[in-house]
Amino acid sequence: MAVKIVQVSHTDTDLHRLIQKLDEDLAQRYTAEEVFTVDFSDPGIEQIVFVVAYEQGEPVGCGAIKPLDEEYIELKRFYVSPEFRRNGIAAQVLKDLEARAKDMNYQYIRLEAGAPQPEALHFYKKHHYYEIDRYGEYISCDSSLCFEKKL
Repeated sequence: MAVKIVQVSHTDTDLHRLIQKLDEDLAQRYTAEEVFTVDFSDPGIEQIVFVVAYEQGEPVGCGAIKPLDEEYIELKRFYVSPEFRRNGIAAQVLKDLEARAKDMNYQYIRLEAGAPQPEALHFYKKHHYYEIDRYGEYISCDSSLCFEKKL
């Protein structure tokens, strides 16, 4: 599929619609305590790079990268609408975000997922992410599985 990936502001309407769909999906898989949402009112939101993937002008996926420290950046809010999955869109968004992280001189990219998302776990492993100990806000969340990749 010919996908156009665009960096957007945290106020972007298409981004918010996609993140709402992601949050609805996660709410069906996890308890409320296990879902880590994005706080758009947090002043640190400006440090996060958000992208939206468009297929023929329609927003079909999104993702973000959030700095953790000098070496590490975190993949966040990664989502592709179900009707557009299995077409390589997620791989294109991931590749785009990894390239942005590398261009920003980060050494590693990390992420959090969980057993209730088997398709996500398979996807990340396929793209050379390896499991690591839980970190940051995920340390005390038993359902969290954390992964990392050297850029």
